[in-house]
Amino acid sequence: MSSSCSGLSRVLVAVATALVSASCPCPQAWGPPGVQYGQPGRAMTLCCPGVTAGAPVSWFRDGETRLLQGPDSGLGHELVLARAESTDEGTYICRTLDGALGGMVTLQLGYPPVRPVVSCRAADYENFSCTWSASQVSGLPTRYLTSYRKKTVPGADGQRMSPSTGPWPCPQDPPGAARCVVHGAEFWSQYRINVTEVNPLGASTRLLDVSLQSILRPDPPQGLRVESVPGYPRRLHASWTYPASWPRQPHFLLKFRLQYRPAQHPAWSTVEPAGLEEVITDAVAGLPHAVRVSARDFLDAGTWSAWSPEAWGTPSTGPLPKEIPVGGQQHAQPEEEPQADSPAPPRPSLLPDPRPLDHRDALEQVAMLASLGIFSFLGLVAGALALGLWLRLRPDEKDGPKKSGFLAPMIPVDKLPGVPNL
Repeated sequence: MSSSCSGLSRVLVAVATALVSASCPCPQAWGPPGVQYGQPGRAMTLCCPGVTAGAPVSWFRDGETRLLQGPDSGLGHELVLARAESTDEGTYICRTLDGALGGMVTLQLGYPPVRPVVSCRAADYENFSCTWSASQVSGLPTRYLTSYRKKTVPGADGQRMSPSTGPWPCPQDPPGAARCVVHGAEFWSQYRINVTEVNPLGASTRLLDVSLQSILRPDPPQGLRVESVPGYPRRLHASWTYPASWPRQPHFLLKFRLQYRPAQHPAWSTVEPAGLEEVITDAVAGLPHAVRVSARDFLDAGTWSAWSPEAWGTPSTGPLPKEIPVGGQQHAQPEEEPQADSPAPPRPSLLPDPRPLDHRDALEQVAMLASLGIFSFLGLVAGALALGLWLRLRPDEKDGPKKSGFLAPMIPVDKLPGVPNL
């Protein structure tokens, strides 16, 4: 907190100096020389620049002979306007007692600054930029002072005074533009941005806390291409590349979102490809399709990028390429259209199409094999548990009473010889 106070105090000292000069009866020129500034509805004092303080002068409007204030007013070299209005804007002339020109002053009216509107965005995980705009048009010359500092963890007293936390100037790129850029930012740190709007009537400051994770928004993907797939009237192949502003690092990747629609259809279809290409399998045959793509951090930090410029493509309307054996191998050769002097159209190829109608990429095949393996393992576990439960509940012949079965003697015991009748 003390680091932010020290940085802010420097700004306030400069602003206070400007305010003190503006509050003086005859403020120094802020901006072009010979111009003084005021606010509509407020009292305004103009000073004759070419005479010593207190010397009596006469005041006129430029181009008019009517005397506004004579030398006997007791105000010396000053002209006081009790309530400045827009009709008072213009150039004033002051003359000394001998009629010589003392100087010329231009009055311009406007309003004090209001806290600007500030927003920040990171196109990658190392740099971010902030832009701003005035909340209210002041009508006066305006400057912006920009700086930033790294926020520290509350209670870390040892880090509060550390110069590694700033503040540092946020350079405006280009100078005077409503944009400043911070280079070499830390992805997991938080920063406080200070944008101060200053004009001849005062200053107003906007403080904004940002973190790269929340303001990360990549640039749109580049190089989008849409091509037909020969022999498949409902397929389109789209491919693109990473935006040039995004460094390709293995631990900071992008995921993508692709939208497509046929011509004259307002609704978009959306898919999330697994890589830098996608095969659209439900395109409308014979119609051109618009395709666009956007990007986002792979771990969902920040927001989606803006959409890339649309690219157009039309599905193929030609037949499947035929296979012709050459040197024991087969290669695809597109069928040619029959010529006018050809006696008969070429016969269609009887060879099977080597390409599957519903191909899947490697990632989808791995996911399917993993799912089958999991279901097989769960089935084996369930069968083993059922078998163990049955073996545990099966009655034991050694402990239980014996039941008569089909091998029991058919003659009653009391009929056996030597057994007394009971």
